[in-house]
Amino acid sequence: MNKPIRRVALVALLMFGLLLANGTYMMIFQQQSLAAQPQNRRVRDAEFAQNRGAILAAGKTEIAETVPAKDRFKYQRVYPEGELYAAITGFYSYDRASTGLERTYNAQLAGTDDALFVRRLVDIATNKTPEGASVQTTIVPKIQQAAADGLGNQKGAVVALDPKTGAVLAMVTSPTFDPNDIASHDIEAAGKAYDRLASNSQHPLSNRAAREIYPPGSTFKLVTAAAALADGKSPDSRVDAPDRLKLPDTNIYLPNSTNCGGTKITITQALKVSCNTAFANLGLDVGEAKLREQAQLFGFDRRHLPDLGGVASQFPDKMDDAQLALSSIGQFDVAASPLQMAMVSAAIANDGVLMDPYVVSTVRSQDLTPIETHKPTELSTAMTPENAKDLQQMMSVVVSQGTGANARIPGVEVGGKTGTAQSDPKRKPFAWFTSFAPLDNPAIAVAVIVEDADIPRNDIGGGRLAAPIARAVMEAAL
Repeated sequence: MNKPIRRVALVALLMFGLLLANGTYMMIFQQQSLAAQPQNRRVRDAEFAQNRGAILAAGKTEIAETVPAKDRFKYQRVYPEGELYAAITGFYSYDRASTGLERTYNAQLAGTDDALFVRRLVDIATNKTPEGASVQTTIVPKIQQAAADGLGNQKGAVVALDPKTGAVLAMVTSPTFDPNDIASHDIEAAGKAYDRLASNSQHPLSNRAAREIYPPGSTFKLVTAAAALADGKSPDSRVDAPDRLKLPDTNIYLPNSTNCGGTKITITQALKVSCNTAFANLGLDVGEAKLREQAQLFGFDRRHLPDLGGVASQFPDKMDDAQLALSSIGQFDVAASPLQMAMVSAAIANDGVLMDPYVVSTVRSQDLTPIETHKPTELSTAMTPENAKDLQQMMSVVVSQGTGANARIPGVEVGGKTGTAQSDPKRKPFAWFTSFAPLDNPAIAVAVIVEDADIPRNDIGGGRLAAPIARAVMEAAL
């Protein structure tokens, strides 16, 4: 063989070697990233044609399931209750990705998770159509329905928790959407449905319960009251409550929206009537560092419920005294999700122990073998048991004698706190209510926000708008 031919053969051999090495590298190290490429329609077709496992509410109610389809995909993802559980399930679509639990547990639902490897081998050996794992949630259908019915078409959100475990019992957001529209096998129609929802000014695709934060208004006074109790004060400690308070180092006056019942009142009275000036003075007395520490013990500045992409609620840094006074009543830059305010009530109800909220209890393979199980986890001791008991009683006075009267349930002691939060002078205030029941053995903690009530501005209040919704949700659980 002459020298030129040998050179060509050597180059060809080298090229084949490089080709094999590149193919091996792609299969071993780049398989997942290439499979995830949006342009890889072959992989997407295969995944969309899988027999995904069900997502279940308590009582084995299927809130997302897969049924046979007479088209190229063979299986259709459906949501039997439409809008009711959209904030939990999210959607699973062909070319608009996925959201909610459909996204977080995609590998388990699709049956591609490493924990299901042996199951896949058995299915291949027996020529059986692979089936994904099922995801069991903590959502209780009757509580979820009560939350949806109570909120109705009002813009806002409702969250209900089990104070003792942190389990999410209900999560509703409005306006919402029907996941079936985006999961349709009519790809063009599904795409148009998504674009229509994504461009809607009311943001129906948003999970307001866990992924949006708002000024919590007077519901934050629970945090300020907890900080005051931790600082050595008692429910009967007296605090200055002028008709209006000149904010430190400013010419701005903070007014009250109610008659506080005197110019020096107890903390219990201040919470009962939601006295702004009393709580502003209380926050100034406690100080920024202790108030921030208390907020963080309740879960502020940390993300919660990652399964649904929960965001962190915020307590501001580096405030002057005027800003601290406003923050003490839930204004300035304090911002909280409905989930966060439900956590505050849940921790108070649970004798001061804050449990980590969760929405998925178990993931099971198709033969019902558990492959993931969630155990309730303690996040912090937000209050001492003694102080929590005091604040429970103070919250019960809010409902039995104060601004939370619309949350009363005959024969049941309820603790609660109203809130009305101004975010922008150009828009209507937010109406809040957070509560728990029963007082002696709490089974549920709730937070409700109504963003844009269809009533005159001066009539908007947490006691009037949000408390009746919370009452309906609590009644469904008791």
